[in-house]
Amino acid sequence: MNDYIVRATAADHSIRAFAITSKNIVEEARKDHNTSPVITAALGRLLSGAAMMGTMMKGEKDLLTVQIQCQGPAQGLTVTADSAGHVKGFPRVADVALPPNALGKLDVGGALGLGVMSVIKHMGLKEPYVGQIALQTGEIAEDLTYYFATSEQVPSAVGLGVLVDVDGSVKQAGGFIIQLMPFTDEKVIDALEKKLSSVKSVTSMLDAGMTPEDILQELLGEFGVEITEKTETRFACNCSKERMEKALISIGRKDLEEMIKDGEPIEMNCHFCNSHYQFSVEELKKILAQAKKR
Repeated sequence: MNDYIVRATAADHSIRAFAITSKNIVEEARKDHNTSPVITAALGRLLSGAAMMGTMMKGEKDLLTVQIQCQGPAQGLTVTADSAGHVKGFPRVADVALPPNALGKLDVGGALGLGVMSVIKHMGLKEPYVGQIALQTGEIAEDLTYYFATSEQVPSAVGLGVLVDVDGSVKQAGGFIIQLMPFTDEKVIDALEKKLSSVKSVTSMLDAGMTPEDILQELLGEFGVEITEKTETRFACNCSKERMEKALISIGRKDLEEMIKDGEPIEMNCHFCNSHYQFSVEELKKILAQAKKR
């Protein structure tokens, strides 16, 4: 089944909500980066959250980057998403191994430790919008909840989960974001808080066969939930040999001449999808000729 995001409203449009199933996205990221289980969970949660946040943007060329820089052994994560459901990301350290946390779960908070989360939105303006928070728990869902409340002044509830199988592959992944509009009735807020406090984890709902639509029905059914949009989402990297060529041109003639003098082919890697691109000495000479024309 393809991964997808649903968008919904409830309580006379005073609640907006998103839910995602992202097993394929997270499994592709796991395979690309050969991540350990705790990094699979951390990167998977961030990919799921960012994919939903990407679809909140309006413009076709709008781009969102969520970056975590941290002091824990993971060191950091970077994810980018667009408004069409395309998302990609990479960990700074892919093979962190930690014992389970006090709840017997993968210790994502321990892998990240103290740090900062930055949300950068490129929306066609002169300068990008940048919101930044200190990590609250390092568990990512709580950190995004805090980000929405402080940087965007939107009270939100974020749930994210990745269930890693015994062989290290991704069994389930997904999440939800529920946001309150300024005119939400206090009774609705109280009832929603009560509902969210009693709900099962995202992964247990997905593992029970629930779809994103089912999850929002479970969470918001009593408020008259209405699904308004469904968007396919996938791990998509736009790297190519042509893009790498442009990067080589930008490094300057002197460095290119040094590479050619070495007489060996070079290899360039994409951080996001771990693809490798080789350039022979002859190709480097052509790139240098292009650089000289500039």
